[in-house]
Amino acid sequence: MAGLEPRVEYLESFRCPLGGLAAGRPRVLCHGAAVFVSAGSERVSVYEQEGRLLTAVYSFPAQVRHLELSAVPPLLYVLCAQKGIFCLSPDPESRSMNQDDRGDRDSEDDKDSEDGEDSEDGEDSEDGEPPCAVISVDPAACLLPDATLCTFTVVGDKLVTLAQGPVHWKVQLFECPRPGEDARPGSQVGEVELSTSSPLAGPLGDPTAPHFLPVLCCVSPAGLGALHSRAWGSGGFLLERALFGLLFGVDASLLESPVILCGLPDGQLCCVVLKTLVTSKLSPGDPKALVKILHHLEEPVVFIGAVKTESSPEDVEDTRPDCLVALGHDGRVLAIKAGWDEAGTLVPELREYRLPGPVLCAACGGGGRVYHSTTSELCVVDLTQGGVPNGGLGGLPSLLCPAGLGVCSVVTLSVSSEVPEGGVRLLALSTRGRLMTCCLQLSSEVPGPTRAAAASTGQRIKDLLSGIGTVSERVSALRKAVDQRNKVLTCLNEAMNVSCILLSSRESPRPISCTVTTAWSRPQLQDVLMATCQLENGSGLSLDRGWALCVRVSTRAAASDSDVASVATTYTVPVYRLGPGDRREVTLPLGPGEDGVLHLPLTVSCALHYSLRDVVGGALAPSESSEGPSLDECPSDVLPELDGVCLPLSEHTVDMLWCLRFPGLAAPHTRAPGLLGPVCDPVDTFLGSVLGPRSEPAGPASLKAKFLPPSVATIKVSTELLRAALGDHHSAGTSLGCAALQWLLAENAALDVVRSRQLSSVQGVAPDGADVHLTVREVAVTDLGAAGPLQTVEIRVESSSPASMCGTHHAVIGRLQRMVVERGARSPGPPDLRVQCLQQTHSSYETLLREVQTLRDRLCTEDEGSPDATAQRLLQVHRQLRNPSLLLV
Repeated sequence: MAGLEPRVEYLESFRCPLGGLAAGRPRVLCHGAAVFVSAGSERVSVYEQEGRLLTAVYSFPAQVRHLELSAVPPLLYVLCAQKGIFCLSPDPESRSMNQDDRGDRDSEDDKDSEDGEDSEDGEDSEDGEPPCAVISVDPAACLLPDATLCTFTVVGDKLVTLAQGPVHWKVQLFECPRPGEDARPGSQVGEVELSTSSPLAGPLGDPTAPHFLPVLCCVSPAGLGALHSRAWGSGGFLLERALFGLLFGVDASLLESPVILCGLPDGQLCCVVLKTLVTSKLSPGDPKALVKILHHLEEPVVFIGAVKTESSPEDVEDTRPDCLVALGHDGRVLAIKAGWDEAGTLVPELREYRLPGPVLCAACGGGGRVYHSTTSELCVVDLTQGGVPNGGLGGLPSLLCPAGLGVCSVVTLSVSSEVPEGGVRLLALSTRGRLMTCCLQLSSEVPGPTRAAAASTGQRIKDLLSGIGTVSERVSALRKAVDQRNKVLTCLNEAMNVSCILLSSRESPRPISCTVTTAWSRPQLQDVLMATCQLENGSGLSLDRGWALCVRVSTRAAASDSDVASVATTYTVPVYRLGPGDRREVTLPLGPGEDGVLHLPLTVSCALHYSLRDVVGGALAPSESSEGPSLDECPSDVLPELDGVCLPLSEHTVDMLWCLRFPGLAAPHTRAPGLLGPVCDPVDTFLGSVLGPRSEPAGPASLKAKFLPPSVATIKVSTELLRAALGDHHSAGTSLGCAALQWLLAENAALDVVRSRQLSSVQGVAPDGADVHLTVREVAVTDLGAAGPLQTVEIRVESSSPASMCGTHHAVIGRLQRMVVERGARSPGPPDLRVQCLQQTHSSYETLLREVQTLRDRLCTEDEGSPDATAQRLLQVHRQLRNPSLLLV
C-alpha cells in the first residue's frame, strides 16, 4: 500500500450544523458532471464539477436520510424523515424550469429561516441567502408517503423500501412511482417481515430517529446485470454467478432474480429473492421461507459492497466482482467468495477481520480495495491475494492491514471514476461539510502475484469454469424437464376447466357447441348425403394438443335384416389450437351405404375427446440420460387403459325431413346439375331420349305412379297447441301454415327459400327418387268440439312410394311428439270435447290395430306363394290408420 499517493482538492462547503456532521445521514451521489450532496439537513445541493459551482439547492419538508439515482429514466429519489419518498428529475433543464416557476416564494421562505440557520450555514452568505437558487419541494409532492421508512433502493421499475415496525423490520416492494402521475404512490406488489434479535429503537411512528440506519442494496448475477445494466439504480452491484448461486441458492440462480441485501442495526445480514416476495400486503410472507440470514456481525452494519479479487488474463477484461464485503460500525469486516474444499467441491469461503473503529462510511474500488473512514483517518485495505499471503491459492488473505491516506473526518464516501493509470478518484464529505476529491495514484512499486501463483490461478479458473459448465448442463436438462411438466400441467388444467364448463352447463346453452347441417353432393355418379359438423368455441379457454372431435354416425338395420345389429361408424378429427371465438368444420358422408340405400333415421352424436396419453406420455417418458422404465412400462394407474376423457356435445337425428330435396324451388340458373334429382337408370334415360318428350316411359316407377293411388298420411294439431309450441317462429304477418312448414323443414337446406316465398305446400324428392308432397293448411274439425268447430292445422304427406311416405310421416310424428313434451305445458287447457265421439274414434282405431296384428301373424304362417291378399289388406288398414288421423290438442 506504500504506492498509494493521495492528492486532496476541496471543491465546496455546505451547510453544517453545530458540532459537525454525523455519520449515516450525509450522502454524495454522482450523475455525470453533477454531484448531489445531502449534508444531513433538509436540503439537497447540486454541484457541477465542470463549472465548479452550485447550480441549485432543493429544500425538502424534513431531514433527508437517503438519496438514490435511477439510470433509465434519470430520476433522483429522496427519502425524508417522517415524510416519505420524493422524486425529481436531475436534468438541468427541469431545474431551470423549477427555478423560473418558483417566484418570490423561496425568497420569503429563506428570509423567514435566516434567524435560525445563519449560525449553522457554512455555504450561505452573511445575510443568510445561499449563493444559488433554493427550490422548495411541496410536501404534497411526496410520491410514497410513509413515516416509518428508513431506507430504500431502486431496482429497475421496482422500488424496495425498508420500514421500521413495532417489533420487526418490513421489506416492501412497490411499482416504481413516477413524478406527475397524480402524485400517488405506486401499487404494492410484495411484502415480507424480517426477524430481529433485539427490540427496535422505538415504537411505530416514533419521531425519534434510530441511532443507526439500516443498509439496503440490490445484488444481481453477472450475466443478468450485463443485460439490464441500464435499469440499475445507484444502490445495486453485480456479483459473479458462482458466488451468487452459493450465497442465495438455486431458486435465485434459476429465476435469474436480483436479491435484496439488508444490513440491520442489530448486526444481521439478510437477503430476500426479489421474485419470490409475497404479492399481498394483507398476508405478509413467512420470513422462514422468503428471508435468509447470511451472517451476523454482532454490531450495526454500515456498508455492503463487492470487489474483484481474482486477477484476469491480460487479453480478457473481466471486472465482475467475486467477493462480497460487509462492514460493521465497530470495525468488523466480513468477506465471502467462492472457493474449493479438499474434495474439489465449490463452497463459499468466509472470513472475518478486525479493523480499527468506529467505521463511519466505506466504498469499494478496483483492484480488490475497500476504502473506509474512521474518526481519525481515511484508510484502504486490499482483499486480493497479493495483500498478505496465506498459503491458499485463490483464497482470501488471512490478515488485513489498513493503510492511511492522510485524510481525516470523512463522513460519506463515493467512488467517482477510475483513472487510466489504475488509480481511483473519490468524492468525500467531511464532518465540517466540505466536499473534496481524493485522487489516489498506484505506483509501480506495489508487489504483484508471482508467475507460479498466476499459472496455478489460471488452472483453478479453468477447473472452475469446467465445473460451472457441467452444472450448467445439468441445470439446463432439469429446466427442460420442469418446463415440459409445467406445460403438461397447464394443458391438464385447461382440460379440467373445459370439462367443468361443459358438465356444468347441461341445462343451459353450452359455451362449446357442435351444430350439424346436411346437404346433398355428387362427388361421383351417385348422390351422397354429406353432414357438416361445425365446432364453435364460445368460451374463454383454448382447445390445444390432445383434443379431438369425435362424430359417431349410427343407424338401425332394416326390418328384413333382423339378425343384423345396428351399424355405427366413428370419425375422429384432431383439434389444433381452437382459441376463444374460433370455429372448425368437419364434413363427412352419411350415405347411402354399400347396399346403395340410405337407411333413415340416422343418429349423429358429437363429442370432445381428450387423450391423456398424447399429453402426459411425453412428460412421463424418461430422458436420454436417465435410466428408468420406458413409457410402456409406466404403472397402469398413471396411464390407465381408457386414457382419455369423453365430453358429449350434441346428438342429432337425421330423418326424412332433413334429406328431402326440392329441385323446383331453386331458380333455373342456380340449380346445380347434379342436385336436380336422384340418379336415373341409364336405360330409362336412353329410352326417354329415343322415344321423345311426348312418349310415356314404361318403367316400374311410371307404372306404379299411373295405376296405384298415392299413399297419404295426415296429422291434425290444434291451433292453440301449435301456436304455443312455435312461439317466436310464428312472426306477425306469417300464416300459421307457413310457420308450421318452416318449423318442419328447419334443418333442411331449402328452409331459406321456403321462408322467403312464404310457402305452405312443397313438392320434394325422397332419397329413393319418389315424389313427396307436403301440405300444411288450417281446417275446422266439426265433430269433436262441444262448443262448436275446432280450429286445427292439418299436415298432409302424400307420396307414390309407401316407404317414402312412411319415412316422412314418421319424421313429422317425431317432431310433434317432442313438441308436446317440451312446449305443451305452455299451451292453455284443452277445449271441451265430445267424449262419446272420442270413444268411438278410439274404439275404431283399436279395432284396426288388432286387425294389423292378426294380418301380420297370418303373413308369417301362410305359404310363400299366396300372401298377396293378406298384404293388400294390411296395406289398406295402414292407410286407414294414417288417414284420417287422431287430433293432437
